[in-house]
Amino acid sequence: MTSPAEYYSQRVLGVFDNMGIARGLQLITLTHILLCCASLPHMEFAIRHTWDSNPVDHDPIRIIFSPGQGGLKMQVSGPFFNDPAAPPGPPGHAFPGLWDYEVVESFFLDSTTENYLEVELCPHGQHLILLLSGVGQAFVQQLPLVFTSTIAGDRWVGEALLPWSYFPPNVNKMNSYAIHGSGEKRTYEALYPIPKEEIAEGQKPNFHRLEYFQNFRLQSIMGEGWVQPESDLWKGKP
Repeated sequence: MTSPAEYYSQRVLGVFDNMGIARGLQLITLTHILLCCASLPHMEFAIRHTWDSNPVDHDPIRIIFSPGQGGLKMQVSGPFFNDPAAPPGPPGHAFPGLWDYEVVESFFLDSTTENYLEVELCPHGQHLILLLSGVGQAFVQQLPLVFTSTIAGDRWVGEALLPWSYFPPNVNKMNSYAIHGSGEKRTYEALYPIPKEEIAEGQKPNFHRLEYFQNFRLQSIMGEGWVQPESDLWKGKP
Protein backbone atom coordinates (compact mmCIF):
# COMPACT_ATOMS: atom_id res chain seq x y z
CA MET A 1 0.00 0.00 0.00
CA THR A 2 1.39 3.40 -0.98
CA SER A 3 2.07 5.71 1.97
CA PRO A 4 0.82 9.33 1.89
CA ALA A 5 4.42 10.53 1.54
CA GLU A 6 5.10 8.24 -1.44
CA TYR A 7 1.79 9.12 -3.05
CA TYR A 8 2.32 12.89 -2.99
CA SER A 9 5.98 12.57 -4.03
CA GLN A 10 4.99 10.59 -7.10
CA ARG A 11 2.33 13.16 -8.02
CA VAL A 12 4.76 16.06 -7.75
CA LEU A 13 7.35 14.35 -9.95
CA GLY A 14 4.63 13.51 -12.46
CA VAL A 15 3.57 17.11 -13.03
CA PHE A 16 6.73 19.12 -12.41
CA ASP A 17 8.20 18.54 -15.87
CA ASN A 18 5.10 20.04 -17.52
CA MET A 19 4.81 23.28 -15.59
CA GLY A 20 6.65 26.50 -14.87
CA ILE A 21 9.22 26.69 -12.09
CA ALA A 22 7.21 29.17 -10.03
CA ARG A 23 4.07 27.03 -10.10
CA GLY A 24 6.19 23.97 -9.42
CA LEU A 25 7.68 25.54 -6.32
CA GLN A 26 4.21 26.46 -5.07
CA LEU A 27 3.10 22.87 -5.50
CA ILE A 28 6.21 21.57 -3.74
CA THR A 29 5.55 23.90 -0.80
CA LEU A 30 2.01 22.64 -0.36
CA THR A 31 3.07 19.05 -0.94
CA HIS A 32 5.73 19.45 1.76
CA ILE A 33 2.95 20.42 4.15
CA LEU A 34 1.03 17.29 3.16
CA LEU A 35 4.10 15.12 3.70
CA CYS A 36 4.68 16.60 7.13
CA CYS A 37 1.07 15.88 7.98
CA ALA A 38 1.63 12.19 7.24
CA SER A 39 3.85 11.88 10.35
CA LEU A 40 1.47 13.81 12.65
CA PRO A 41 -1.88 12.80 14.18
CA HIS A 42 -4.36 12.93 11.31
CA MET A 43 -7.25 11.24 9.57
CA GLU A 44 -7.14 10.61 5.84
CA PHE A 45 -10.06 9.85 3.54
CA ALA A 46 -10.52 9.14 -0.17
CA ILE A 47 -13.80 9.77 -2.01
CA ARG A 48 -14.13 6.60 -4.08
CA HIS A 49 -17.84 6.55 -4.97
CA THR A 50 -20.51 8.70 -6.53
CA TRP A 51 -23.42 9.78 -4.33
CA ASP A 52 -25.36 6.67 -5.42
CA SER A 53 -22.58 4.13 -4.73
CA ASN A 54 -20.98 3.75 -8.15
CA PRO A 55 -17.16 3.70 -8.18
CA VAL A 56 -15.55 6.89 -9.47
CA ASP A 57 -13.74 6.63 -12.81
CA HIS A 58 -10.67 8.62 -11.79
CA ASP A 59 -8.06 8.90 -9.06
CA PRO A 60 -10.08 9.80 -5.95
CA ILE A 61 -10.13 13.14 -4.20
CA ARG A 62 -8.20 12.80 -0.93
CA ILE A 63 -8.78 14.75 2.27
CA ILE A 64 -6.56 14.92 5.35
CA PHE A 65 -7.69 16.38 8.68
CA SER A 66 -4.97 17.26 11.19
CA PRO A 67 -4.34 19.62 14.15
CA GLY A 68 -3.98 23.29 13.24
CA GLN A 69 -3.25 26.49 15.12
CA GLY A 70 -6.63 27.38 16.60
CA GLY A 71 -8.59 25.00 14.42
CA LEU A 72 -8.70 21.90 12.25
CA LYS A 73 -6.44 21.77 9.22
CA MET A 74 -8.16 20.44 6.10
CA GLN A 75 -5.96 19.46 3.17
CA VAL A 76 -7.31 18.41 -0.21
CA SER A 77 -5.57 16.86 -3.21
CA GLY A 78 -6.77 15.25 -6.38
CA PRO A 79 -7.60 15.61 -10.06
CA PHE A 80 -8.34 19.05 -11.48
CA PHE A 81 -11.15 18.81 -14.03
CA ASN A 82 -11.41 22.53 -14.90
CA ASP A 83 -15.13 22.03 -15.45
CA PRO A 84 -17.03 24.24 -14.86
CA ALA A 85 -14.76 27.24 -15.37
CA ALA A 86 -13.59 29.25 -12.36
CA PRO A 87 -16.22 31.12 -10.31
CA PRO A 88 -16.34 34.87 -11.12
CA GLY A 89 -14.91 35.86 -7.75
CA PRO A 90 -11.42 36.52 -6.37
CA PRO A 91 -9.41 33.63 -4.90
CA GLY A 92 -9.21 33.62 -1.13
CA HIS A 93 -12.73 35.02 -0.72
CA ALA A 94 -16.12 33.52 0.06
CA PHE A 95 -18.31 32.85 -2.96
CA PRO A 96 -22.06 32.19 -2.55
CA GLY A 97 -23.39 29.27 -4.56
CA LEU A 98 -19.96 27.66 -4.80
CA TRP A 99 -21.64 24.25 -4.96
CA ASP A 100 -22.47 25.03 -8.60
CA TYR A 101 -18.76 24.86 -9.50
CA GLU A 102 -15.90 22.38 -9.09
CA VAL A 103 -15.69 21.92 -5.34
CA VAL A 104 -14.79 19.63 -2.43
CA GLU A 105 -17.03 19.74 0.63
CA SER A 106 -16.88 18.43 4.20
CA PHE A 107 -19.75 18.44 6.70
CA PHE A 108 -19.27 18.13 10.49
CA LEU A 109 -22.42 17.16 12.37
CA ASP A 110 -23.76 16.89 15.91
CA SER A 111 -26.37 14.22 15.18
CA THR A 112 -28.23 14.81 18.46
CA THR A 113 -29.18 18.38 17.45
CA GLU A 114 -28.77 18.43 13.64
CA ASN A 115 -26.35 21.32 14.02
CA TYR A 116 -23.59 21.13 11.44
CA LEU A 117 -20.77 22.95 9.71
CA GLU A 118 -20.45 22.86 5.92
CA VAL A 119 -17.07 23.67 4.33
CA GLU A 120 -16.67 24.12 0.57
CA LEU A 121 -13.28 24.49 -1.13
CA CYS A 122 -12.68 25.24 -4.81
CA PRO A 123 -9.42 24.52 -6.67
CA HIS A 124 -9.51 28.10 -8.00
CA GLY A 125 -9.18 29.43 -4.43
CA GLN A 126 -12.74 30.43 -3.52
CA HIS A 127 -14.43 29.00 -0.44
CA LEU A 128 -17.77 28.93 1.34
CA ILE A 129 -18.63 28.29 5.00
CA LEU A 130 -22.18 27.62 6.19
CA LEU A 131 -23.44 27.01 9.74
CA LEU A 132 -26.70 25.06 9.75
CA SER A 133 -29.22 24.19 12.45
CA GLY A 134 -31.71 21.69 11.08
CA VAL A 135 -31.48 19.96 7.71
CA GLY A 136 -30.46 22.52 5.09
CA GLN A 137 -31.25 25.45 7.41
CA ALA A 138 -28.26 27.80 7.20
CA PHE A 139 -28.22 30.66 9.69
CA VAL A 140 -24.71 31.97 8.93
CA GLN A 141 -22.92 32.01 5.56
CA GLN A 142 -19.73 33.33 3.97
CA LEU A 143 -17.59 33.39 7.10
CA PRO A 144 -13.91 34.23 6.49
CA LEU A 145 -11.45 31.40 5.98
CA VAL A 146 -7.71 31.03 5.55
CA PHE A 147 -7.47 28.90 2.39
CA THR A 148 -4.80 28.50 -0.28
CA SER A 149 -4.83 26.31 -3.38
CA THR A 150 -2.48 25.50 -6.23
CA ILE A 151 -3.33 24.01 -9.62
CA ALA A 152 -0.57 22.11 -11.43
CA GLY A 153 -1.59 20.65 -14.75
CA ASP A 154 -4.42 18.20 -14.11
CA ARG A 155 -3.88 18.11 -10.34
CA TRP A 156 -4.60 20.49 -7.48
CA VAL A 157 -3.86 20.75 -3.78
CA GLY A 158 -5.39 23.02 -1.17
CA GLU A 159 -5.20 23.74 2.53
CA ALA A 160 -7.69 25.45 4.84
CA LEU A 161 -7.70 26.18 8.56
CA LEU A 162 -11.19 25.67 10.02
CA PRO A 163 -11.50 27.71 13.25
CA TRP A 164 -12.88 25.84 16.24
CA SER A 165 -15.55 28.53 16.63
CA TYR A 166 -17.16 27.34 13.39
CA PHE A 167 -17.77 23.79 14.69
CA PRO A 168 -21.00 22.97 16.52
CA PRO A 169 -20.56 21.46 19.98
CA ASN A 170 -20.22 17.68 20.21
CA VAL A 171 -19.35 16.83 16.60
CA ASN A 172 -19.88 13.09 16.20
CA LYS A 173 -20.56 12.52 12.47
CA MET A 174 -18.96 13.57 9.18
CA ASN A 175 -19.34 13.21 5.44
CA SER A 176 -17.38 14.64 2.53
CA TYR A 177 -18.21 15.21 -1.11
CA ALA A 178 -16.73 16.27 -4.45
CA ILE A 179 -18.48 17.82 -7.44
CA HIS A 180 -17.29 18.54 -10.98
CA GLY A 181 -18.53 18.63 -14.56
CA SER A 182 -21.24 20.54 -16.42
CA GLY A 183 -24.64 19.65 -17.81
CA GLU A 184 -25.18 15.93 -18.28
CA LYS A 185 -21.58 15.33 -17.18
CA ARG A 186 -22.19 16.89 -13.76
CA THR A 187 -20.80 14.37 -11.24
CA TYR A 188 -21.57 14.17 -7.52
CA GLU A 189 -19.30 12.04 -5.35
CA ALA A 190 -19.59 11.05 -1.69
CA LEU A 191 -17.28 9.61 0.93
CA TYR A 192 -20.28 7.83 2.47
CA PRO A 193 -22.76 7.35 -0.39
CA ILE A 194 -26.38 6.23 -0.28
CA PRO A 195 -26.58 2.43 -0.71
CA LYS A 196 -28.05 1.43 -4.05
CA GLU A 197 -30.87 -0.55 -2.46
CA GLU A 198 -32.06 2.61 -0.67
CA ILE A 199 -32.24 4.86 -3.75
CA ALA A 200 -35.73 5.59 -5.06
CA GLU A 201 -36.50 5.89 -8.75
CA GLY A 202 -35.78 9.43 -9.96
CA GLN A 203 -33.92 10.38 -6.78
CA LYS A 204 -31.42 13.24 -7.12
CA PRO A 205 -28.20 13.82 -5.15
CA ASN A 206 -28.71 15.53 -1.81
CA PHE A 207 -25.69 16.15 0.40
CA HIS A 208 -27.89 16.96 3.39
CA ARG A 209 -28.98 13.37 3.99
CA LEU A 210 -27.59 13.39 7.50
CA GLU A 211 -28.60 9.81 8.20
CA TYR A 212 -25.78 8.60 5.96
CA PHE A 213 -23.04 10.48 7.78
CA GLN A 214 -20.68 8.22 9.72
CA ASN A 215 -18.91 8.39 13.07
CA PHE A 216 -16.22 11.03 13.44
CA ARG A 217 -14.51 12.27 16.61
CA LEU A 218 -12.26 15.32 16.74
CA GLN A 219 -10.54 13.69 19.74
CA SER A 220 -9.21 11.02 17.37
CA ILE A 221 -7.12 13.80 15.82
CA MET A 222 -6.55 16.18 18.72
CA GLY A 223 -6.09 13.60 21.51
CA GLU A 224 -8.50 11.96 23.92
CA GLY A 225 -8.01 14.68 26.56
CA TRP A 226 -8.80 17.52 24.16
CA VAL A 227 -11.90 19.59 24.88
CA GLN A 228 -13.58 21.49 22.05
CA PRO A 229 -13.60 25.26 22.75
CA GLU A 230 -16.99 26.90 23.18
CA SER A 231 -18.27 29.12 20.39
CA ASP A 232 -20.52 32.18 20.54
CA LEU A 233 -21.67 31.42 16.99
CA TRP A 234 -23.67 28.43 18.25
CA LYS A 235 -25.18 30.00 21.36
CA GLY A 236 -28.96 29.73 21.45
CA LYS A 237 -29.03 26.73 19.10
CA PRO A 238 -30.45 23.38 20.29
